[in-house]
Amino acid sequence: MGQGTPGGMNRQGFPGDRKPDGSDKKDKKFEPAAPPARVGRKQRKQKGSEAAARLPTVTPLTKCKLRLLKLERIKDYLLMEEEFVANQERLKPQEEKAEEDRSKVDDLRGSPMSVGNLEELIDENHAIVSSSVGPEYYVGILSFVDKDQLEPGCAILMHNKVLSVVGLLQDEVDPMVSVMKVEKAPLESYADIGGLDSQIQEIKEAVELPLTHPELYEDIGIKPPKGVILYGEPGTGKTLLAKAVANSTSATFLRVVGSELIQKYLGDGPKLVRELFRVADDLSPSIVFIDEIDAVGTKRYDAHSGGEREIQRTMLELLNQLDGFDSRGDVKVILATNRIESLDPALLRPGRIDRKIEFPLPDIKTRRRIFQIHTSRMTLADDVNLEEFVMTKDEFSGADIKAICTEAGLLALRERRMKVTHADFKKAKDKVMFKKKEGVPEGLYM
Repeated sequence: MGQGTPGGMNRQGFPGDRKPDGSDKKDKKFEPAAPPARVGRKQRKQKGSEAAARLPTVTPLTKCKLRLLKLERIKDYLLMEEEFVANQERLKPQEEKAEEDRSKVDDLRGSPMSVGNLEELIDENHAIVSSSVGPEYYVGILSFVDKDQLEPGCAILMHNKVLSVVGLLQDEVDPMVSVMKVEKAPLESYADIGGLDSQIQEIKEAVELPLTHPELYEDIGIKPPKGVILYGEPGTGKTLLAKAVANSTSATFLRVVGSELIQKYLGDGPKLVRELFRVADDLSPSIVFIDEIDAVGTKRYDAHSGGEREIQRTMLELLNQLDGFDSRGDVKVILATNRIESLDPALLRPGRIDRKIEFPLPDIKTRRRIFQIHTSRMTLADDVNLEEFVMTKDEFSGADIKAICTEAGLLALRERRMKVTHADFKKAKDKVMFKKKEGVPEGLYM
């Protein structure tokens, strides 16, 4: 009994003894349970690398997604604003400079500019200029003006306040002179002039022949006439003959009225005369026709006003251009007036105006020819007798005959007739003669 008990205790008490089921596994080590993640409202901080790499648990909600989109939109807007501000900082100096330059150019070219003359170049950036309304000024030349084309005497554009040179007029020809040039030849020819055969012959010898055949005058040893003057009563065909000359000749034809040579400011009239003859010389062979020359060529007298003295200065410049030191060459002058008795004798003397061609009232032969010219295209009735008007004792000019034919045609149109009768011509003659005598025919407005 004593032997059995120790043996039994030995079998059960020693740990090295195997279990009755024969298992070789070791017993598991005791591990305490993991502490809770949250204790109350505070979360325990995890330590170590696992805690740093661990991602938080996110439960996506609609509210969170909208907030995310809103923040992304704000981020995009802030990026755009940042880029815009950077561009503004980079481009602001260039824009300010461009705006400053643009404002300067607008100030110069947006304001009215004065037209003047360049008197003298001092250096590359300064010059002496003058205008027609004031004295001379020492001014600057702006940088964008082409200084290679500046020369004394040229026309320039000046600032209206500081008078600095801001431009150059390329066309040196006065605009008024360029308008005087006849570009399109008139339709009237020598065939449209009734009578005046001797006048046509004289103007051909004095104007056309020296331009077309100058060797004839050289062979005979004389100088061709410089100019002619056409004078006579109004309506006798002076301007018509000048139109025929412009139609028949291939020379440059410059037409000017005497009143156009009278300018407002001092010195502009003589300057215009000089410019007119200079252009005529550049475009030679040329013909200068000055109509109504009595506007500037009246006799000289003691003037009491500045305007009268300016007219006389213009006439003196015209005298100088007609017979001065400068040779006129292939430039011929035709003057026309109906008051030759009021012209200055210095203008009419030989050497300036060598031919004086008178235009009298038409005689019977000339009247017949003028009536034929004006009625050639009219539809006349069989009872029309033009000889009655040709042989009349009334003094008709060429313009009166044209007015009679036109008035007769208008009277026929008024009565819806396609033919002009003899009665129409009689009524037209009475009306024209009464108007010429500053009267009104009786019963005209009844």
